Amino acid sequence: MLLPRTAPLRYLSLLLACWLVVFLVTRALLLSAHWGEADGFAPGVFAVGLLYDLGFLAYAALPLGLYLLLCPPALWRRPGHRLLLAGVLFLSLFAMLFVATAEWLFWEEFGVRFNFIAVDYLVYSDEVLNNLLESYPLGLLLSGLGVLAALLGLALRRPLREALRASLPSWRGRAVGIAGLALAAGLSALLLDQESPRGQGGNAYRHELASNGPYQFFAAFRNNELDYRQFYSQLPDTALAPVLHRELDEPTATFVGSDPLDVRRQIDNPGAPRRLNVVLVTIESLSAKYLGSFGDARGLTPNLDELRRQSLFFNNFYATGTRTDRGLEAITLAVPPTPGRSIVKRIGREAGYGSLGQQLAAQGYDSVFVYGGRGYFDNMNAFFSGNGYRVVDQSSVDEADIHFKNAWGMADEDLYAQAMQIADRDHAAGKPFLLQLMTTSNHRPYTYPDGRIDIPSGDGREGAVKYTDWAIGRFLEQAKRKPWFDDTLFVFVADHCAGSAGMEDLPVANYHIPLFLYAPQWLTPREDDQLASQIDLAPTLLGLLNLDYQSTFFGHDLLKANAAPPRVLIGNYQHLGLFDGQNLAILSPRGHMRRHDDALGASREYRVDSHDPLLQRDIAYYQAASHDLQHRLLSWRGVERP
Repeated sequence: MLLPRTAPLRYLSLLLACWLVVFLVTRALLLSAHWGEADGFAPGVFAVGLLYDLGFLAYAALPLGLYLLLCPPALWRRPGHRLLLAGVLFLSLFAMLFVATAEWLFWEEFGVRFNFIAVDYLVYSDEVLNNLLESYPLGLLLSGLGVLAALLGLALRRPLREALRASLPSWRGRAVGIAGLALAAGLSALLLDQESPRGQGGNAYRHELASNGPYQFFAAFRNNELDYRQFYSQLPDTALAPVLHRELDEPTATFVGSDPLDVRRQIDNPGAPRRLNVVLVTIESLSAKYLGSFGDARGLTPNLDELRRQSLFFNNFYATGTRTDRGLEAITLAVPPTPGRSIVKRIGREAGYGSLGQQLAAQGYDSVFVYGGRGYFDNMNAFFSGNGYRVVDQSSVDEADIHFKNAWGMADEDLYAQAMQIADRDHAAGKPFLLQLMTTSNHRPYTYPDGRIDIPSGDGREGAVKYTDWAIGRFLEQAKRKPWFDDTLFVFVADHCAGSAGMEDLPVANYHIPLFLYAPQWLTPREDDQLASQIDLAPTLLGLLNLDYQSTFFGHDLLKANAAPPRVLIGNYQHLGLFDGQNLAILSPRGHMRRHDDALGASREYRVDSHDPLLQRDIAYYQAASHDLQHRLLSWRGVERP
């Protein structure tokens, strides 16, 4: 066997060879356990698998390889340094065995290599750790892996000793080695991705066997989504089409797509268009329960409670998810929370949709996303700039205009000041505007400028909520003095609730948020108690403006008659729910289906099948949304932005 002559590369080769052996054995054991499903032995599975194994190792070896090649000779020869490298070998062996065991357990549960579910386990680490402690003898398992790693380390003493005592490279040799490592990592990035070449031909089991678990795990951080058809219950597209059409049909809508699950339809609103400005404020973590008008006795929201009396207020309104990116996705694109990451964070596939901003930009509006923080967070800049908006965030604001900021961004009052400046400029230019704001103050560390409210800054959520309310009241008072106020529709809605944990996978009450539509010259104040969701906001706003447009929205206009039964769609990465105001249907990975009857009360859970009407509605929305995203049926096809 040919081995590198120099000590650093010989040591690195020993480590990588061990990883390759573990990967090969893992693949072989997984194949043997699922021989029938994989249609027996296939050399191509191991050939393609080797490519992914090498691809992962090309990335993983880069930092250690750089250290080994740049290590000074004097340090390399020290006994303590050699002992350190021996320790690294032992830890690496333990990591190999741990990964192999984790892959086996994950495969037994889901039938696939690591994917977004594994990444999601890091998000819900407390729940996952408790589940592992209850399901497996974790201490015994880890101890056994440690003993096995020690035995393997003893077996490798001789090759390790020979590697550490080999000659050291010249500086030219070190440069060549570094270049080789960089080239290998670059080729891996260029030639491999999650789907190619492993997804070419064969069945799903072979695709998964041909992959590499650690490679898939880290790739999932960049492209966090689950294939709906692979992991969730489904029905024939032709059977779902009538269900979907009943859900989305409206008197002003005409379906125009040929695909059974295409939701694209022409919306013809009656009457002349209204060129109203729109200021849409998405408020960080404003649960409905914080409002005094919903029963909170702490007096945190006097301005919002008064605004409720002056607005068209939706008191039975729900968020789709548990994070800001999910709220922005639903409000902007009006799509259900498809499994995995939100569209906002799907890097490389976050742009080109028929968004609210794109629709209004095509009508001559200045569509602007105004964010209190830095828009690279959650990929917001790329998402909004790729979907018809221009972006103003903390990094584009003059420091002199920021009077207070914390780790998340500028104070809400400074964000509103920026919005006011944009509105003034657009009004002076005779251009209608959509200003879609995202606030940050109602977020840990809960800090804000001193002297605004009677709760000290940083004292907790109560102060942040009260400051949020104060800033909204001040903003509206200032806006009332502007010449554009009378022709402006103000929308205040939360991105999600302050907390989403509960005994159930999808605790419906923890998705309840407020929605205010405020335009004194155009809307009569009243309460609306129909069940509604963030995905209904965009079509409702376009309906209020009497605009004709081609819709890719899964929501409907809340101010028009709709024959479909009520529903909201809620999710949390894995579980996909439809709540009809009383009962909740949930779709989960591995085709699991269940209902929670009396979801806001006793929440009685039981298994059901796809014949259940509520489950069929649930499947219709999520299967169609995933299908339409995959086949680019939600892309923007309207008039080019002027």
